[in-house]
Amino acid sequence: TSVEAFLEQLEHPHKAAILLLRAAILRTDPRIAESVKWNAPSFALGEQFATFKLRPVETVQIVLHTGAKVKSPPTAMVIDDPEGLLRWVAPDRAIATFGDLDTARAREAAFVGIVRQWIAQL
Repeated sequence: TSVEAFLEQLEHPHKAAILLLRAAILRTDPRIAESVKWNAPSFALGEQFATFKLRPVETVQIVLHTGAKVKSPPTAMVIDDPEGLLRWVAPDRAIATFGDLDTARAREAAFVGIVRQWIAQL
């Protein structure tokens, strides 16, 4: 399934925020490829590095990671996050949460900065 077809069929209360953040990720680097993985849009530069988490539907979350499988030892990512967008769940995995479209718009530039830092360390 193409990401376009997946999103066309997607029913989610924050679909507009998902579309905004997807476009922001894709604009970050022209080499970024996308696919549907784990029933959500996922982004890769060679390996997967970011995947939307579409459930639960109260928010929009994007999991930043260093691949589909945890590396041993994990790659410790160092990210400047002055707005506190990330919740770290492992040294190589963090989650950015956006409550709604207004929040996604307000924090889009900060999120793009985080994505740039993340892919620079892959």
